[in-house]
Amino acid sequence: MKIYLLSLGAGVLVGVIYSLLNVRSPAPPLVALVGLLGILAGEQIVPVAKQMVAGHGLAAAWRQAKCAPHMFGMLPGRHADEAKETTNVAEKAS
Repeated sequence: MKIYLLSLGAGVLVGVIYSLLNVRSPAPPLVALVGLLGILAGEQIVPVAKQMVAGHGLAAAWRQAKCAPHMFGMLPGRHADEAKETTNVAEKAS
């Protein structure tokens, strides 16, 4: 129940901010996408800050908090191929 109340509170806060900026909801696509990017980036502040307080540099904190996979998902290319190989190996071992 607590998570629903927090979600409702966050939604009300965003609604107030939209109202102050004179943006109607649903927001225009570009405004909405920039807002979503802000949400994703904002979620990473606490984990990265915890790693930095623990004595890690920014780059190490970014990696250890796994920010890139969270924000961008599995990007195409080498890393996607590695993930497929890992999945295939795990399936064969089962």
